[in-house]
Amino acid sequence: MPVPDKSLMRGLLHAFYWCDECLQKSLAADGWPSLSRTQSMVMVNLSDGITRPSDLARAIGVSRQAVQRTLVEMERDGLVRLVPDPADGRAKIVEPSKDGKGIYTAALRSIAAMEAELERRLGKKAISELHRMLYADWGPVIIATRGRRAQRPSTPRSGTSRWRKSNL
Repeated sequence: MPVPDKSLMRGLLHAFYWCDECLQKSLAADGWPSLSRTQSMVMVNLSDGITRPSDLARAIGVSRQAVQRTLVEMERDGLVRLVPDPADGRAKIVEPSKDGKGIYTAALRSIAAMEAELERRLGKKAISELHRMLYADWGPVIIATRGRRAQRPSTPRSGTSRWRKSNL
């Protein structure tokens, strides 16, 4: 069995999982419905001002179809509303519903309590430094490679367009 590395990315991902688990359990304890991780990420991105479904999909890293399914579920559950985009009548934007705003307010309280507990466990200085580093400008995305990987053979358009091992 491989030994997990101690990379920053792995640590950040596990910290995210821990935070999301704390948030989900806190919301459930307050009587709110459970959210999937994707729904939780939609709510965070809405609070950042990302309201177009295609932009939400890009930010979360899923397909537009996956976001659309998630938004339909969230609208059915009364968490969001899909409304016409005032800038483009053909498009829709997402906004939190009354219940969506309520769960957001409850989430903010839970996050504040979680951060206070982390300060108690790890120290105020450590949490302040973590905030400073996470919100610092990290600059442009880094593209690190060891060298060029051999290109996959292109598949003809007449057949399937998916790359398969059998195409090699």
